[in-house]
Amino acid sequence: MYRRCGFRYEKKLRALGVVRIAGIDEAGRGALAGPVVAAAVILPEKFRHRKLKDSKQLLPELRQEIYDELVSRVDIFWSVGIVDPVEIDQINILRATHKAMRFALNRLPAIAEHVLIDGLPVLPFPLPQTAIIDGDCISLSIAAASVIAKVTRDRLMREFCAQFPEYCFGQHKGYGTELHLIKLHEHGPCPIHRRSFEPVAQPLLALDLLSCRAKTETPLVSAEKVRDSSTAVGMTEA
Repeated sequence: MYRRCGFRYEKKLRALGVVRIAGIDEAGRGALAGPVVAAAVILPEKFRHRKLKDSKQLLPELRQEIYDELVSRVDIFWSVGIVDPVEIDQINILRATHKAMRFALNRLPAIAEHVLIDGLPVLPFPLPQTAIIDGDCISLSIAAASVIAKVTRDRLMREFCAQFPEYCFGQHKGYGTELHLIKLHEHGPCPIHRRSFEPVAQPLLALDLLSCRAKTETPLVSAEKVRDSSTAVGMTEA
C-alpha cells in the first residue's frame, strides 16, 4: 500500500524529546565509476513539501528544483560526504558508503541527536540511529538527503564527463548501462573507474549479463555489491 513520504518517524522521536533529527542517504553505491556521495539533512519541525520524495522517483528538472530550494533555506542544515573511487577499491563499497555517511554527519553545521538512515543499520556509528528500509520513500528527512546526494553526485559526474568525454558519464552517471559498458570495452577503465568491480575488468561479460537481464528482468549489479549484500569529503543513476 502506498504511503506518502512524511514525518512519522520524526514525530515519534520528537515525542521522546529528540529535537535535531538528521536524515541520511547516499547516491552512487551501485555505480561502476565515480565517487559515492552521502548527504545528511536536518529539516525544521514545521517543514512541509508536496513534491519531495525519493530522488529516484523525481524527474531531473524537479529534483534540481527541490535541491535548490533545500540548500537555499537558512532553517535547513545539510552537508555531504564523498569517498572517491580509489578508496572505494581499497576498503570496499559498503565501508566506503558508511564512511561517506559518517563524514556527512560530522560536517553538519548543527549537531544532530539522532539519525534516520535509509536501508540497514550502519555500524559503528557515532549517534543513535533508526534504519528504515526504503526510508527515502517514507521519511521526508531521508528523502531530502537523497535529493541532495543525488544532485551533488550527478554534478560531479558531469564534471568528470568533461575530463573523460569518451565515456559519456553525463548520460549514465557511471552506472552499468549498455552505453557505459560499450565505452568501457572500447577504451578500458579510466582513473575514476572502480577497479574492484567485476564489470570494469570484464565489460564484455557484463554486456552479456545485461542482455540476460533484458530477457529475465534480473538487475545487473557489481560483484562487490553482491558480496556485501546487505567521503573523503569534497572531491545517478541511483
